[in-house]
Amino acid sequence: MSTENEGTAVPPAPSAPPVPVDAPAAPAPQGQPPQGQAPQGHAPQGPGPYGQDAQGQSAHGQGASGDAAHHGVSSSAPDPSWPPPPPPASPSYGDGGSGSGGWGSSYQQPAPKSGRGRGGLVAAILVAALAAGGLGGGLGYTLAKNNDENTGSTTVSASTSGGDVKRDPGTVAGTAAKALPSTVTIEAESNSGEGGTGTGFVFDKQGHIVTNNHVVAGAVDGGKLTATFPSGKKYDAEVVGHAQGYDVAVIKLKNAPGDLKPLTLGDSDKVAVGDATIAIGAPFGLSDTVTTGIISAKNRPVASSDGTGSQASYMSALQTDASINPGNSGGPLLDAQGNVIGINSAIQSTGNGGFGTGQSGSIGLGFAIPINQAEYVAQELIKTGKPVYAKIGASVSLDDSSDGAQITDQGAAPVEPGGPAAKAGLKPGDVITKLDDRVIDSGPTLIGEIWTHKPGDKVTITYERGGKERTVDLTLGSRVGDN
Repeated sequence: MSTENEGTAVPPAPSAPPVPVDAPAAPAPQGQPPQGQAPQGHAPQGPGPYGQDAQGQSAHGQGASGDAAHHGVSSSAPDPSWPPPPPPASPSYGDGGSGSGGWGSSYQQPAPKSGRGRGGLVAAILVAALAAGGLGGGLGYTLAKNNDENTGSTTVSASTSGGDVKRDPGTVAGTAAKALPSTVTIEAESNSGEGGTGTGFVFDKQGHIVTNNHVVAGAVDGGKLTATFPSGKKYDAEVVGHAQGYDVAVIKLKNAPGDLKPLTLGDSDKVAVGDATIAIGAPFGLSDTVTTGIISAKNRPVASSDGTGSQASYMSALQTDASINPGNSGGPLLDAQGNVIGINSAIQSTGNGGFGTGQSGSIGLGFAIPINQAEYVAQELIKTGKPVYAKIGASVSLDDSSDGAQITDQGAAPVEPGGPAAKAGLKPGDVITKLDDRVIDSGPTLIGEIWTHKPGDKVTITYERGGKERTVDLTLGSRVGDN
């Protein structure tokens, strides 16, 4: 399954202006009805195959590198080693017309347009809603008052206000209240002035924040990063390390406060389909938004890209139906107890734009990087600033198929001399159908599964050669860095 990363920044919607106090209406000219004008707005686009051809995706960590926000980086011809070609362009969230743009992909601040943009629409909607609410409330009060005077009926009120309601830790409200102070809205700006908005969460007391690579990639080379907490406190930040293939990045707050509370990390291996989920993020720039759902599936092979020609990231993802939209990228996916079980990273979406921005929104198909994998990646980035990938030392086809991952026979060394695959006797043309007990249906699926492991892990490979099925054990090697 190929999806688009979410998180493309959009200009934040302006607050609605206050509703003006009603003034006596001027009498209309006789014979003419009063004139009025309703506010106008704009009515408020996913995925494709894993790879482009049968060449050269490396399944040893020389798989596609997942910087979904590589602004201006074009893909190269397939290579049997690193890096691989990007997956084909998919419908995306940031560019309604072209089908490109991802959750962290760039945007150029548009020139103001006399209330015809998204902000104008939102403001108009809010104003209309407030005005209608005022009218309805006033009318309701008048009718109730008259009714009371005429019939003697009474109005029953609740004995306590909402502020007195006890919200236990196990409730969504209780969990959100505990987790929100440890989440941030990230704004990334490149040297060229292009920016993106995403989400992150507190990883440790030293000020490290975990997010998606595609959220901060534009600010890696001298750009500007800020992180804003729900309290309104805003901090400058810098990129500590980023992993394109994993789509994970770590940033660090400058002058971090001493009262940071890291979110508790759960165990994504123990998550079950049907478990409750809570997602926190800044969809369409609406910071500190909380949505709920369940785990819809596990080990979902996902190849994600922002559609700009940058290299893809691959994951064996947690699928959730919690509402995730552009801007949720990098935010935590929590279980019912408030433990982080994943990092929201991508969504599958329809081809229609929404909210007047040309970006697609949630249709209940969201994907998160399992936290067990993300935690390992984040720790390596904090230690060395570079990602470490597990590898088998063979290049596989990126063709979208259901037959398995075929080791390519093109390139100078499709099987790395002396690598794990070579030592295990694997050869070009072999089709890998299982890694341990996980069914492998394509090259990207194999890459995602390998990357859930650490270098040095022992795995069992099931493959077909000449129509016969064989198995072999091998120890995964390692590769440092994305290049």
